[in-house]
Amino acid sequence: MEWLVGIGCLVLLALVIVGYAVSVYNGLVRARNTYKNAFAQIDVQLKRRHDLIPNLVETAKAYMKHERETLDAVIQARNGAVSAQTAAAANPGDPAAMQQLSGAENMLTQTLGRLFALAEAYPDLKANQNMMQLSEELTSTENRVAFARQAYNDAVMNYNNKRETFPSSVVAGMFNFAPAALFETDNPQEREAPRVQF
Repeated sequence: MEWLVGIGCLVLLALVIVGYAVSVYNGLVRARNTYKNAFAQIDVQLKRRHDLIPNLVETAKAYMKHERETLDAVIQARNGAVSAQTAAAANPGDPAAMQQLSGAENMLTQTLGRLFALAEAYPDLKANQNMMQLSEELTSTENRVAFARQAYNDAVMNYNNKRETFPSSVVAGMFNFAPAALFETDNPQEREAPRVQF
């Protein structure tokens, strides 16, 4: 009779361990799906941003005939960003894809900054209703990208924390849950606190 109780205790212990492992596995899957969903929100905003840029360049072309090099650089940077976005969307969280995306988006931001700086020298372009509307939409989209990036980075941090803490790290290792990479920015303006002057 005692051996029956012993076997029952072992079976119960095994069921508890299996149940816990299943719970941890499901938690890791949920966390991974959450950061992938968060990246999908970034993807939508980046597509919007990338779709606005050709219209912006076309509007600027009419006024900035002598700035062909800058306009071409914007289109080239946009195409690089679209390519990097496609690679990252295929595998959100992949460190190489996220680094490529971050670099391409930073390059695009820099070239757009040069375009807007040059546009200051063209008063007719600055006053153009189309240019003003596109600039406003682009600014709005940039804000959405920043918000979506924060949500994505929070989801990645949550996933990586679950993946790396014991005992979930054992389950993560057994089922090859790879680390996810953050979507970081090299834009110094986004890292600084805004300055207020009176």
